[in-house]
Amino acid sequence: MRIRHRAAAALTATLVLCGTAAPAATGTAPTAAPTAAAATWPAAMALQVDASDLDRRVLRVRQVLPLPPAAAGRPLALRYARYLPGGHGPYGDVTRLAGLDIRAGQQRLAWRRESADPFTFLVDVPAGAAELTLSFQYLAPVRGSGERISVTRELLGIEWENVVLYPAGPAAHALRVQPRLKLPAGWRQVSALRGPDGQPAQPGADGWVSWRELSLETFIDSPLFAGPHGRTVPLDKPGARHPVVLTLLADEPGALQASATQLDAHRAIVAQADALFGGVRPFRHYDLMLALSEEFGGIGLEHHESSENGLKPDYFRDWDKAIRGRELLTHEYVHAWNGKHRRPAELATPDYHVPMGNRLLWVYEGLTEYWGHVLAARAGLTTPEQARDRLANVAAEVAVRTGRGWRPLQDTVNDPAVGPGPTREWEEWQRSFDYYDEAALVWLEADLLIRQLSQGRRSLDDFARGFFGVPLRTRDDGSPAPTPYTEDEVYAALQAVQPHDWRGFFRQRLDGTGVAPTWLQHSGWRLAWAEAESDFQANERGWDGDSGNERPQNLAFSLGLRVVGDGSITQVFWDSPAFRAGLTKGMELLAVNDRAYRPERLEAALRASTDGRAPLRLLVKDGEHFRTVTVDWRGGLRYPVLERVAGEPDRLAAVYRAR
Repeated sequence: MRIRHRAAAALTATLVLCGTAAPAATGTAPTAAPTAAAATWPAAMALQVDASDLDRRVLRVRQVLPLPPAAAGRPLALRYARYLPGGHGPYGDVTRLAGLDIRAGQQRLAWRRESADPFTFLVDVPAGAAELTLSFQYLAPVRGSGERISVTRELLGIEWENVVLYPAGPAAHALRVQPRLKLPAGWRQVSALRGPDGQPAQPGADGWVSWRELSLETFIDSPLFAGPHGRTVPLDKPGARHPVVLTLLADEPGALQASATQLDAHRAIVAQADALFGGVRPFRHYDLMLALSEEFGGIGLEHHESSENGLKPDYFRDWDKAIRGRELLTHEYVHAWNGKHRRPAELATPDYHVPMGNRLLWVYEGLTEYWGHVLAARAGLTTPEQARDRLANVAAEVAVRTGRGWRPLQDTVNDPAVGPGPTREWEEWQRSFDYYDEAALVWLEADLLIRQLSQGRRSLDDFARGFFGVPLRTRDDGSPAPTPYTEDEVYAALQAVQPHDWRGFFRQRLDGTGVAPTWLQHSGWRLAWAEAESDFQANERGWDGDSGNERPQNLAFSLGLRVVGDGSITQVFWDSPAFRAGLTKGMELLAVNDRAYRPERLEAALRASTDGRAPLRLLVKDGEHFRTVTVDWRGGLRYPVLERVAGEPDRLAAVYRAR
C-alpha cells in the first residue's frame, strides 16, 4: 500500500491474506466464536452484488452459503473482514454493513453480534438446513463523510471484502466463491478476475458480469474498477506468457489521452522490473488499474495480480513539469514480488481475523518504496533530474523529523496496528508511517554501500534477483500463493551478494534514535539548500488529493510551517522557528509585517530577514483570538537540492540507469 503522509510522501490506501500457517502475530486475537469446525467447505458461496445504484452509492448484496452437515443445530460464526491485506492492520469498517437478513429457506433467522468482537455475527442454524441466504447492503462513503470516495457518477471501485461474510474456521484459500456483479448500463470493468473461458469478462445486456469460481483468498485479492470511460493498453509484446496491461478509467475521455512516449514509459516499467527480478513474473497475468478523477478517492493498493491506483486527471498533462503520482504505479507493481509473492512470515495470516505482525514492514514497504522510486527513473517515467529532486525533498523531510530523536524507526511499523484515526497534530514529532520513505533511504544507503564495497561489480539488483526472483508457489487451483520470509533470510541473502555486517547495519538505523543521516554517503551527492524551489517541486501537489488542487506554500526548511493560499496553516514543525513563536496547525495567517498575507509577501519578508534587521511579524487568528507574533528566523528561504561532491563517483547515475 502507498500511504500519503506529509508532502514528501508523494514517493499514499490496503495487502492481501495468504493461506499458509503463520507464527503467532503480535497483539491479542479477538475472542473466538463458535463455528462449525471444518478445514474446507462443502461448496462455493454464490455472491451477487448489485452496484448499479449511483444515486445513493449503495451496493446490494445477496449471498448463498452452503452448509456442512455438522453445522445443523449449532451456532455458526460469520465474519466481516477486520484485518485488511495491504493495510497491515484493523481497517475493516463493519459499520458500513446494513440491513443484514439471514434466512434458511423462508425462515428468517435471528442473529447476534459477538460481544467481544463486533466483526463476528452468530446465527443458530436450524436442523435440516442445507444453506443460508444472506442479504445486506454496503453503504459506500458519500461526499462530506470525510472518507475516501469509491463510488461516483463516473467511477466505481469495489474491494470485495466489503461485500462478503465468510464462515469462521477454514482458511481463506479453502473457501470458494462464485461471484456476479451488476454494473450501470454502458459501463466496463477491469479486475484480475477471469470469466469461465479464462478471459477478462464484461457485462451482458442486462448489466451482469459473471466470473469463474475461485477461492475467497484470490477473490478478495482481485478488486474491481469500473466506469463508462476507459482504455486498455497492453504493456507486453503480443503472446506474452504472463501478460501485463494498463487499464485507464477517467471522469472524462480527455484524461485518457497519452502520447506514445508516455505509454512507452509505462511499457518500460514491465521491462525494467523483468531485468530487476531476473525475468520471474510471480503471477498468471497482471492488471495495472489506474483511475484518473477529481472525485474518486486517491489510492495505491497492491494485489498479487493487479493493483488499485487512483490519481488526479492531470496525470498525463504537464508531463515534463512534475512527477506527481508517477512513482505510485512502480511502487504497487513491485509489490507483486515484495509483499505478495514473497511476504514476511508474520503477515502471512490465514484469514482476515488474525492480527498481522508488522515487524518487517521496513522491508515490505520500505524496500518497495525504494525500488518504486528507482524503477520510475529506469523506465523513463521520471528523468534523472526529477528523481534527484524527489530524493532531495524526501531526504530533507526525513532529516527534519524531530521525532527521530526519541522514537526509533522500527517502532513506526506499529502504526497500522492502531487502526484508523491516529492524531497527527505534530506529525514530524510523533512520527507516522516512516517505514516507507525513511526506510527507503536506508535501502538506498545499503545499495550504495554494496556498489562501493564491490567497486561497482554488485548492487541491490543482485539481491532482488536472488531473493525475490524465485519460482512462484501456487495453490491446487493454480492461483498464486506467497512464499514467506524472515529477517534472518533477508540478511543472509544480502550477505551472499556482498559480505558485510548487515544485521548491524540495519539494526543501528532501525533501533537507534538521534542517529545522524548517512543515507547519501557513497552516492557522489550531498543534500544542500537553494533560495528557490526547483521546477519539479513548484509544480507538485498531493498525489492522492489530500490537499485538493492547492499545494501549500512550503516553508518547512526555513520557518518550519506550511500554509495554503487563504492563510490556513496546515502544518507547523516541532521546535521550528514557527513553533517557538507559538504557532500551531489550524491557525490562520492574516498579515505579514502589517500587510495582508500573500505567499509572495511572506517570501519577500523572509529574504529581507537574512541580515537580522527586518524582524518577521505575523498577525494570526486563533479561533476568536487575534495576536501578533515575531518569528526569529534569519536564514532566508531554503529549499532542498542535491549537489555533486567533487572527486567522488556518481553512483546515483548508476542506480537510475536503465537496465
